[in-house]
Amino acid sequence: MSLYEIIKVPNPFLKIKAKPVIDINNNILTILNDMLETMYNANGIGLAATQIAIDKRLIVMDCGKSDFEESDVTEEEYDEKVRNNKIEPNPIKMINPEIISLGKDLQEREEGCLSIPGYNANVKRPSSLTVKYTNEDKKVITLDAKGLLATCIQHEIDHLNGILFIDHISKLKREIILKKAIKEYSKQ
Repeated sequence: MSLYEIIKVPNPFLKIKAKPVIDINNNILTILNDMLETMYNANGIGLAATQIAIDKRLIVMDCGKSDFEESDVTEEEYDEKVRNNKIEPNPIKMINPEIISLGKDLQEREEGCLSIPGYNANVKRPSSLTVKYTNEDKKVITLDAKGLLATCIQHEIDHLNGILFIDHISKLKREIILKKAIKEYSKQ
């Protein structure tokens, strides 16, 4: 497996709309595996191909799986379970993901991004969704998701459409984060 470099703002590649995958071949499967390894190496829970400068509609994520429903516990209890390793890995690889429907209830969550490391902001999104995608076995899957997984799916599909999580916050907050981040990353 290979690790990719995760591009950071203001790289213009982050603003492109990715192209659909036409042929699910060994190259695509290798990219997905390498994306997952890159995401884990960066301590992320999601990664889109556009974040590694690949113009394909591919995302990977791992919000974990556990013996409890996320909605049944508080955020503090959830964090405690994560710290105590009570959440098992649950990697998901999506090819050409498409949101079919969004729930009506909105939920505000703190989001961060591997392409804007060190900066977070609260983003309000639908708390549930249904997504359709092709998996690595070329099967079309329909998945109902809620909570953290629903947020992660929306965040990563946004990347495939050239949208960053900071595009969902106020212009002032976005400009402050961008200015600080670009200054910090230019020093590296």
